[in-house]
Amino acid sequence: MSISSVIKSIQDIMRKDAGVDGDAQRLGQLSWLLFLKVFDAQEEELEMELDNYRAPIPEKYLWRSWAADNQGITGDELLDFVNDELFGDLKNLTAPVDLNPRGFVVKEAFSDAFNYMKNGTLLRQVINKLNEIDFTDSNERHMFGDIYEQILRDLQSAGNAGEFYTPRAVTRFMVNRIDPKLGESIMDPACGTGGFLACAFDHIKANYVKTAADHQILQQQIHGVEKKQLPHLLCTTNMLLHGIEVPVQVRHGNTLNKPLSSWDEAIDVIVTNPPFGGTEEDGIEKNFPAELQTRETADLFLQLIIEVLADANNGKGGRAAVVLPDGTLFGEGVKTKIKKMLTEECNLHTIVRLPNGVFNPYTGIKTNILFFTKGQPTQDIWFYEHPYPEGVKNYNKTKPMRFEEFQAEIDWWGDEADGFAARVENEQAWKVSIDEVIARNFNLDIKNPHVGEQISHDPDQLLIDFANQQQQIGELRNQLKSILSEALSKGAL
Repeated sequence: MSISSVIKSIQDIMRKDAGVDGDAQRLGQLSWLLFLKVFDAQEEELEMELDNYRAPIPEKYLWRSWAADNQGITGDELLDFVNDELFGDLKNLTAPVDLNPRGFVVKEAFSDAFNYMKNGTLLRQVINKLNEIDFTDSNERHMFGDIYEQILRDLQSAGNAGEFYTPRAVTRFMVNRIDPKLGESIMDPACGTGGFLACAFDHIKANYVKTAADHQILQQQIHGVEKKQLPHLLCTTNMLLHGIEVPVQVRHGNTLNKPLSSWDEAIDVIVTNPPFGGTEEDGIEKNFPAELQTRETADLFLQLIIEVLADANNGKGGRAAVVLPDGTLFGEGVKTKIKKMLTEECNLHTIVRLPNGVFNPYTGIKTNILFFTKGQPTQDIWFYEHPYPEGVKNYNKTKPMRFEEFQAEIDWWGDEADGFAARVENEQAWKVSIDEVIARNFNLDIKNPHVGEQISHDPDQLLIDFANQQQQIGELRNQLKSILSEALSKGAL
């Protein structure tokens, strides 16, 4: 039976349960069950490998003790055990991160988890379906990617996946170009379900890990923070399946929730797609310098990234690849100040302009990937406009972007060490000097000079253009509001 059909069967069973209301709750339910099953599969491996093995949680809560036997407890007895014992004890587990890190991971995973199911017989049926997947089998472990895609597709139909899903092609391209090495600290400050972290892990493992000692180093390199409970739980499970035995570096919290000045991290590599279009809760902006305060999430994350990247050491500082909307490129006010800081403190060497529809169906907003390295000011910015493949007018759910499309950029890229001397202008690529950027008041929404003004009468394109214009109007409205509120507050003083 395929994994996707197992997941579909599970969701069909859950639909019969009066306690589970909608896709988001079904996914929340599935996620903590999956986590416990995957966790126990890894525990079995550790038990065989370690001489002094001790279970990180009470043994009666390990999957094998209460769930693995298909003829095990069911009905009200199962429900009482899960609600009254398992959840209560795992949420309140005494597991200091230094003494029992794997126990700490479980406690974090269950901190906001919830058992929605009210029918113990149906819960047993769900558990028995999950028992059809063997996560100790390396082939089936790799197939977790299928479960993952299935869960994300369902999250998408639940209407809230755009916040933490980046198309795999974009993730792979960004990691490929940033090329994280063994031993470098890697961070995603808004890690969602862990797509960037998993991709960076796989990249290093494939290219740089040669020994068991290397693999131990790799496990310590990965750092992420995720604010929401469900993606955090999925991310932790994702990291376990990638072979990170103790994913304590994936924290459940809001990265923006402490003063920027209190960060003393020096991160070598940041790859991220921070949430955009949203605003942070009141007070978060006070963690940032007075002249750069805003409640626009993407703007705050960009400041944070510039701050925590490692300073130049032997001529080269930390490097980042960040997905940002067009609004960041053309925005004024605080956005201008942030872009000025970015180009003064970092070498913003490349902006890849992605076409419409890359993030369909989550958002039609146009996006860009900014590549920059801390420690040297920007002299020139190369733009590369990514074209649609031959015969494609837009991307959609059934025809998403593919990694192979980025081969043209990869062939063109060159080497940062020699200042990208090999790069040449072509139909898709052009270079803009920092003097021109300053003259434009840091408006980076620079059109491809090799393409004349094109008028499209395609209804889909017109709708996308309209959405982009609405976004620009919204951005300007927000800027006006913040300018007015600033002026009013000064007037009141």
